[in-house]
Amino acid sequence: MIVWLNGTHGAGKTTTSALVQELIPGSRVFDAEKVGETLTDVRPGLPETDNFQHWPPWRTLVVETARRILEYTGGVLVMPMTVLVEEYWREISTGLHDHGIPVRHFVLHADQVTLRARIDGDRIMGPSGFRRQHLEPYAQAFGSWLGEEAEVVDTTTLTPAEAARQIVEMLGGGGARPASDP
Repeated sequence: MIVWLNGTHGAGKTTTSALVQELIPGSRVFDAEKVGETLTDVRPGLPETDNFQHWPPWRTLVVETARRILEYTGGVLVMPMTVLVEEYWREISTGLHDHGIPVRHFVLHADQVTLRARIDGDRIMGPSGFRRQHLEPYAQAFGSWLGEEAEVVDTTTLTPAEAARQIVEMLGGGGARPASDP
């Protein structure tokens, strides 16, 4: 099974995914952004784009990599990755489904004011124009398809540990162990 954590940049996907992984015995975290990083290292480079998700190989390689990891390890794969283009999500989720891999799709959601405050107050990455640029596309995706497609976890007032526990509860427990608040 794949537990996909979606949401805008800065929503807490990476932190929450590590905590979800701690709560589900035998699970692993796979960040599909690493596939994009690999593709950006191709020389000479692939066609110019502002987002590696626009490259068709990224989407098929995410499916194939997740499939191969699960084939090798079994268990649950927790995948933190922002996907805001519905067509891309359909391609990935259909590819996984075609391989018989169940996917639970969650979106970590907070209102725009909360998201801006988190981005501007981030002590690790610092304020990020890149992350701010994705707030509007995220709001559009959430309002048009993402909010209906995914199981919404409203993180406005939750810590990452609380969000992780909520996700595991929504999964039906999964042999969860308590997570500590960071």
